Amino acid sequence: MKQYLISVYQPDGDPPPPEALETVFRDIQAIHAELRAAGAWVFAAALHEPSTATVLRTDERGEVLVTDGPFAEGKEFLGGFTIVAAPDLDAALEWGRKFARAIGLPIEVRPFQDDPW
Repeated sequence: MKQYLISVYQPDGDPPPPEALETVFRDIQAIHAELRAAGAWVFAAALHEPSTATVLRTDERGEVLVTDGPFAEGKEFLGGFTIVAAPDLDAALEWGRKFARAIGLPIEVRPFQDDPW
């Protein structure tokens, strides 16, 4: 089966109130349990806000520059992700729909390349 990245994009700014997040977290846990039961679970993680990022970039001399903060400023940022194993894009999109309904935020589904290296 192919693997797909299901990304959650959240808006910059204050998070929703705890009672709203409690419902979202419960719904996400239910989807993760469903993924495990279906044999489609691979991995999932939440990320800290972009201000915690460190960017490494090479300059024209080949030196690696280290800077704090996100690579690009934006109104949305990658807040978390789940990797699923699915027979095809349609099946992966169905998992993505479940996350979109549970979280209420933009969800991106993207296939991994077959043996890119």
